[in-house]
Amino acid sequence: MEFTCKEFKVGKCEGEKLVDGETMPLVLQPPAAVKNDIDSLVMALKENKEWFEQMIIKNSAVLLRGFDVKNVVDFNEIVEAFGWDDIRYVGPAPRTHVYKKIWTANEGPLSEFIYYHHEMVLIKESPKKVILYCEIPPPEGGETPFVPSFRVTERVMEEFPEVVEELDKKGLTYTFTTLSKNNTSSMRGRGWEDTLGTSDPKEAEKRANALGMDLEWLPNGSVKATLGPRTLTRVFDGRKGRRMWFNTMVGMHGKEHSSATMADGTEIPNKFVKRCEEIIEEESIQFKWQKGDVLFFDNMALLHGRRPSLPPRKVLVATCK
Repeated sequence: MEFTCKEFKVGKCEGEKLVDGETMPLVLQPPAAVKNDIDSLVMALKENKEWFEQMIIKNSAVLLRGFDVKNVVDFNEIVEAFGWDDIRYVGPAPRTHVYKKIWTANEGPLSEFIYYHHEMVLIKESPKKVILYCEIPPPEGGETPFVPSFRVTERVMEEFPEVVEELDKKGLTYTFTTLSKNNTSSMRGRGWEDTLGTSDPKEAEKRANALGMDLEWLPNGSVKATLGPRTLTRVFDGRKGRRMWFNTMVGMHGKEHSSATMADGTEIPNKFVKRCEEIIEEESIQFKWQKGDVLFFDNMALLHGRRPSLPPRKVLVATCK
């Protein structure tokens, strides 16, 4: 679909790439300086909801830049303009609810790199959209790089077609261990009580099972969660039949508190995992924040991460169906 909306003009940003004929991210700016206020933006989004959503699917990433988005209330108005239902975050990242549909992004140490991932990739219902807002850009680092998922699959298939097909056929099983309480000194430090919204082990098991997780209780009060089998790749409607790299194998394989194996227990070759990691990095698009930016991701099509950063850095997030 061509760009045909008088309410926005197309801009450019540092690091953008043309991938298979699509600009990532598509940068949308006010059509005139007098149209940069939040009320004009929200009205434009409401009047062009279908078009805007098509742009997210077409380009995988859409950036609103140059609008006067001052705070979390403004950001929530933008999210609410579309009428999308939100999905409560389930995962290991420590996060805090801020306002209505808005949460903090991962509160783990800014000095650590958050590896590329599709949001909630292992949960039965993943959000279709991830929307990020930069309230305070970092003085150095802190980029949110993202990766066209289909490009990873294409390149890995070129080098390891048999391994990919074997993993898709057998499926992957993942495990991770989490404490009962939150530990914000770790980027994977969210406790099971906060994750599952209960301190009752029986209720926690019930909720975990509904999400596709089995829990094993450990003597120190922590739990080991097992998820699987999950496929390595997936194809989603409306995305040109592209085979997405919809997994978290590299991020969880062989780590201290997590693992990824074939569902039959066979170990995944280290050489394969290492090469996948290299390809993902090679295909990444480096996005640098400016104050007031609002960035929409098609979570079915993009992996994203976070570069190490000097403080302060404040990025908020909404996850929607």
